[in-house]
Amino acid sequence: MTQPPTDDTSIPRIDAATLKRWLHDGAEIGLLDVREHGQYGEGHPFLAVSLPYSRLELEAPRLLPRRTARLVAFDDGDGVAPRAAAALRGLGYTDVHVLQGGAPAWRAAGFTLFAGVNLPSKTFGELAEHICHTPRISATDLADRQRKGDKLVVLDGRPFTEYAKMNIPGGICCPNGELALRIPDLVPDADTTIVINCAGRTRSIIGAQTLINLGLPNPILALENGTQGWYLADLPLEHGSRRRHSEAMPAQALPALRERAEALVRQYGVDTVDAVQVRAWLADAGRTTYLCDVRTPEEYAAGTLAGAQHAPGGQLIQATDQYVGVRNARIVLLDGEGVRAPVVGSWLKQMGWDVHVLRDGVEADLPKTRSTASGASPALPAIATAALAAAQRDGAVLLDLRPGMAYRKGHIAGALWSIRPRLHTLDLPRGARVVLLAAESAVAALAARDLAALGITQVQANCDGVDAWRASGLAIEATDDVPADKECIDYLFFVHDRHDGNKAAARQYLAWETNLIHQIDEQERSIFRFPAGSAAA
Repeated sequence: MTQPPTDDTSIPRIDAATLKRWLHDGAEIGLLDVREHGQYGEGHPFLAVSLPYSRLELEAPRLLPRRTARLVAFDDGDGVAPRAAAALRGLGYTDVHVLQGGAPAWRAAGFTLFAGVNLPSKTFGELAEHICHTPRISATDLADRQRKGDKLVVLDGRPFTEYAKMNIPGGICCPNGELALRIPDLVPDADTTIVINCAGRTRSIIGAQTLINLGLPNPILALENGTQGWYLADLPLEHGSRRRHSEAMPAQALPALRERAEALVRQYGVDTVDAVQVRAWLADAGRTTYLCDVRTPEEYAAGTLAGAQHAPGGQLIQATDQYVGVRNARIVLLDGEGVRAPVVGSWLKQMGWDVHVLRDGVEADLPKTRSTASGASPALPAIATAALAAAQRDGAVLLDLRPGMAYRKGHIAGALWSIRPRLHTLDLPRGARVVLLAAESAVAALAARDLAALGITQVQANCDGVDAWRASGLAIEATDDVPADKECIDYLFFVHDRHDGNKAAARQYLAWETNLIHQIDEQERSIFRFPAGSAAA
């Protein structure tokens, strides 16, 4: 077995009680779960952000833009967090701590580990339904109304990739962040009933309540339990649908749409700021500022502001922790027309964020760019697919770093599976020649860095993928139980097949989601800022 990496004792440790106090002291803090996605999803603190060690240097600059922010990394008590903290220091982060004992210590101190992902956003959605009394419709009632030919339109509030997998028959894809802008092209008149759906609950709720908050006169309903509720009622879903909102700007309707959006920012106290202010904030070394472009992927790719990350509005509400890694940071939203950013801001404000809308959006007087790159990684020598067989015959170890489930479905015969935090457990002799097989060259480069620390420096990479390997004549094999479930730390098994026909998993997921509001403690609940007079204000 390769020698495990040494622990950097210069990185300060804190206990669970200190961390709990820090999380609610009002200052900026990034609580970083550096375990892999599957481990994170099986149980983590409510305010933790997923930053897997296997991708840490690639994602940290986007999630953690200020190098002096207070950060706490935690693991399973297995030594990954100190390595992650050292990597963060290597990127220039100066205020990094490790939770002593990791997630097990958090639980042992009497605090809750929550299963699932995007917990603050989903909990907020459930609370919003209770507080706003968002109207809803069951799957069977909607199906009956469709059969009767009632005047209604079904809008799917998820991103197009999710919609295309399965959708309510007749539904049109319009992600929640686009609803306020696209509704004139999707709903013919004020008498048409609008039903918003997602795959489960919270995006249906937030989408429907968005239109209600905007003051639309139509009857508006959230589809209870989304597509899962639909197939639990033994109703057929559509698959591979292509219906979606128009990309064209509704020019004639824009003045009225802006007026509605401006009313929301006034109601919820969302500030509009100019480029001068944002430029000063971005230069402020004492406070973290996130610049989030809430437009469509196509609009973002065509050009955005320097430093802006793509955060589609609906997903920024639904999965805020995937875009914003530091609690109590400042968020600046931008769009191209003055409708979407204010509406998204009205929700983020209620979620407890210090959120602002950039006046003039993408046209503001700030530097422009075509995209925002993730963190850089050093280049790694490549090996051609045609040379893999010879390398294997010559004794090279083929090490497959692709997701565990991808390895199970098909990998080069004789290749081993591993993942960055587990590299030190491999029985690799010093001086071994290793070929890393990866989906991304950057992931391979990070693994190579850790292998070098273990004395293995003859490392090459191939990222061509299983189809190219098979086409070259390499033997491809599948293994149903290798890696074993317990080794597949990058895969979340928790109700993983709820969208693939497992009704028990769907019921478990829906019960989990509705129970979130009963799991959080008073401090966790207090992060949300519903309007005065509401039940959770």
